[in-house]
Amino acid sequence: MHGTITSAPEVTHVSKHGLWLLLVEEELFLPFEHFPWFRQATIDQLSQVEWPAPDHLYWPQLDVDVCVESIRNPAAFPLLSK
Repeated sequence: MHGTITSAPEVTHVSKHGLWLLLVEEELFLPFEHFPWFRQATIDQLSQVEWPAPDHLYWPQLDVDVCVESIRNPAAFPLLSK
């Protein structure tokens, strides 16, 4: 069983290619090519990210849920929302 998450995720950088997200000591890159629903989002919308479970991220202003493993290994998750 996993413990309670006490650190908040943080968007550390946004570029025309994607966004970088800090989860405790791990920084992950979410390329817009694989996560297209973030491409038109504002900085405020991207920054409002929740981490309700160890492998689950949620952006309430965008109503987007993302599995952390899909960020680490996007090739294992080939289907993209259109």
